[in-house]
Amino acid sequence: MRRGSYWGAGMVTPVNTAIILINIAVYIWLLSGGNPGDAQYMYHHGADFWPDVVYRGQYYRLLTCAFVHFSFSHILNNMLVLAFIGDNMERALGSVRYAIFYLLAAIGASAVSDAWYMYRGENTISGGASGAIFGIVGGMIVILLRNRGRLEDLSLKQVLLFAAFSIYYGVSSVGTDNAAHIGGAAVGALLALILYRKNRRRRPGR
Repeated sequence: MRRGSYWGAGMVTPVNTAIILINIAVYIWLLSGGNPGDAQYMYHHGADFWPDVVYRGQYYRLLTCAFVHFSFSHILNNMLVLAFIGDNMERALGSVRYAIFYLLAAIGASAVSDAWYMYRGENTISGGASGAIFGIVGGMIVILLRNRGRLEDLSLKQVLLFAAFSIYYGVSSVGTDNAAHIGGAAVGALLALILYRKNRRRRPGR
């Protein structure tokens, strides 16, 4: 159980919950029709592929790719992290701002990934919520800095350690879209600067 605070810890977070449920539903749908581990199958079901985005105007892939996952472990890891940190972000921003934040972070992470692989000349099919999740991590770092390093049960040290470990794991692993992770974190930090409004305690009698 989370500790109570004036941030409203324990408050229902409908947007984050809906995002998790949509990801799970999409994965079940993908499983019912084929093999999510097959790149061509995922390509035909919304995964990102920069030549189609750049040359064919299939901009929807920048967002749909954030809701498709290639394996059970892929979606499990992403949803656990999203459940852990996304609700904090939704309470900090409010549900409407959080929905805007998440969608723009997902699109921004995909755009950075596409620009990187286009620059390198690599035709990579990618997908997953981790770009948007790194957007939350980047945004949370900004918010924590504005709140003296703590928000509800999260500390700046925890988030920085998670970011460092995740980036290290991504760099040392094959098949990880590090451009989306780093791009998502940068986009998330920028979005937090724009969308976050720091709550203040009201004085008694006001």
